[in-house]
Amino acid sequence: MALKDKVVLITGGNSGIGEAVTRRFIQEGAKVSIIGRSIETLKKMKAEFGEEILINQGDVSKYEDNEKAVQATVKQFGKLDVLVANAGVFDGFAKFADVTPDALSEAYDFLLNINVKGSFFGAKAALEELQKSNGNIIFTVSGASFYPDGGGVWYTASKHAQIGLMRQLAFELAPNIRVNAVAPGGTLTALSVIPPLRPFVKVVDNDTKASSIKKRNPLQLAQLPEDHVAAYVLLASDEARAITGEVISSDGGLSVRGLG
Repeated sequence: MALKDKVVLITGGNSGIGEAVTRRFIQEGAKVSIIGRSIETLKKMKAEFGEEILINQGDVSKYEDNEKAVQATVKQFGKLDVLVANAGVFDGFAKFADVTPDALSEAYDFLLNINVKGSFFGAKAALEELQKSNGNIIFTVSGASFYPDGGGVWYTASKHAQIGLMRQLAFELAPNIRVNAVAPGGTLTALSVIPPLRPFVKVVDNDTKASSIKKRNPLQLAQLPEDHVAAYVLLASDEARAITGEVISSDGGLSVRGLG
């Protein structure tokens, strides 16, 4: 029960890695509030976990939705200890040269509003409550935060931006708030390609996707959302009280891939 009595707000906590983190945090004793767009999946989570969870339908690219979720969390559970800024969307490896200028611009607004602006807004909305609790923030970044070809230019740029945000916040918010990140590698989730780029992307089945992911990392793992959750538990817990401004890479060893 590493997170007993902790109160956590997770954006995108109703699907993919966010859902896996939500489930594990509840197992570890936390009270969890989640933000998501799909009311159907939110209601399923509520039916499963009851009083252990609070659901908030919202769009992280809108500041007011982040603010409402923070306020609802504090009203329900009395405080906020941890923000997991996890919500994100993907560009499907769309190639820059193939995309029309109009689609390029629309994709930029769509993807960076969620991946980057959503991270800014979540942190800002949670800031006052996290200062009260000496809490912490965890961003979900990516192998694409460090290396090319973890996505297209939109996704890669957004994940690099999140690293800059995380490090600057870790500097500015110390000593009261710790700020860290988890960088998953290629993971088998239902993450879909954003609408503006779908005409420029070839859809592949899960077997093909798994094979591609295995070839990219030395451990030859087609990772599942559950493979990453322990890193979030560590960073959210008091055991990590001396850790800030750091990224835990959960990617099968991408950094030691070499030239092979």
